[in-house]
Amino acid sequence: MKYNYPNKIPFRKFLRMSASIAKNPIPFHNKCFNEAGDTFAVKSPFYGHIVLTRDINVVKHILQKNHKTYHKSKIQTKYLSKYVGYGLLTSSGDYWLKQRRLIQPAFHKEKIQNLVSIINTTIETQVNSIKAGGFVDIYPLMNELAFEVVAKSLFHFSAEKQTLKRLQFIIEKLQLFIVKELRLPYKKLWYFLKGDINYHMKLVKESRGIINTIIDHRRRSDETHDDLLDMLLHAQYDDGTSMTNEQLIDEILILFVAGHETTANALTFTLKLLAQNKAELKKVEAEIDAANRQNITPLQSIAQLNYTKCCIEESLRLYPPAWITDRVNVEDNKVEDYHIKKGTIIGASIYELHRNKKYWDAAECFKPERFLEENRKQILPYYMPFGAGPRLCIGNNFAMYEMILAVKSIVNKFHIATDNNTIKINPLITLKPVDVQLKFTLKALSLS
Repeated sequence: MKYNYPNKIPFRKFLRMSASIAKNPIPFHNKCFNEAGDTFAVKSPFYGHIVLTRDINVVKHILQKNHKTYHKSKIQTKYLSKYVGYGLLTSSGDYWLKQRRLIQPAFHKEKIQNLVSIINTTIETQVNSIKAGGFVDIYPLMNELAFEVVAKSLFHFSAEKQTLKRLQFIIEKLQLFIVKELRLPYKKLWYFLKGDINYHMKLVKESRGIINTIIDHRRRSDETHDDLLDMLLHAQYDDGTSMTNEQLIDEILILFVAGHETTANALTFTLKLLAQNKAELKKVEAEIDAANRQNITPLQSIAQLNYTKCCIEESLRLYPPAWITDRVNVEDNKVEDYHIKKGTIIGASIYELHRNKKYWDAAECFKPERFLEENRKQILPYYMPFGAGPRLCIGNNFAMYEMILAVKSIVNKFHIATDNNTIKINPLITLKPVDVQLKFTLKALSLS
């Protein structure tokens, strides 16, 4: 077969901009899309042909319609997994399918609904610790909140706070190094000689040891905990066996990495956007006040906060935490008009897809109304904050419940304000907000 690829960007252009790309590849991606079209290719001496797309047909081809031909690339299955484990996010093929079928029931809506009281209580505790007054960087606050929610939902009260703090520190350090190693592969020898790789692999070992201790303690315990660890411990394969400690560690590490940071990012962006858009914030406040007057449970309130949910969804459109995903074809394949050779990495830029003017009216604007029920049908085909196809994020319901309850709790207690309309981002493994400063004013005090 004669292979042909989308419009090619010269690798020398990539090299000239490598320093700025390593810091933030999104401007480079955007420039290339605008110049070459919605799908383009770069031939790398390290990875061969790399294709990047924001075209919905290509994205659906690799994630949904032809997903069996497209597996996760070595970037995730090899390089990322050595730091965060071979779990649902990083595994592929038959093993992934086996794990997905085993773990999926723990994340069914009914199961997550049982965790809502734990989630809500944890959020209330964290929000009550926020100090009102001057402007503060809210990402650390949201990161702490989301980490506590995952920790309590996973482990309930079976781990000491100091131990979980150490785990949080390790996960943060590992992510920063993973990004450096992936974006600057030519520096790998230098990282090895400098001792960076050895240091971070020791952190991996320590993190796995922490989780293993928690699992062993739970296995020996006669107590029942209404948390995800209990569900995972009791989950059984078709042959009646359960996950080993090593498998549990892999999955729990992934849940920590994917489950707390993505939510922290999304909450930070959502609060910033609400602070910038006063009319939308007033609608959220009115909706939450109406729900409060009904004297309903936290779970019941989630169903009442539809506009609040729309605001979160619009924030996820503009700033998707899982901003990019990749696949590699395990056999030669035709994608649109391109004949792609086996082993080609195709990256789907969810960030660019969500801002593609072909699919979105006023693509750069914050318009939560587009997610109201009467408008959803026309936009949902282009909306993928949790991925798409069989590998749709297993924790999407958990994340949405948590974010709705968090916004509700914060808006209940505080007026939020910003003094600028600037949002800076840092695309690491997830899309992170940078220096988002908001002012929290206690509502009770503001009335006096």
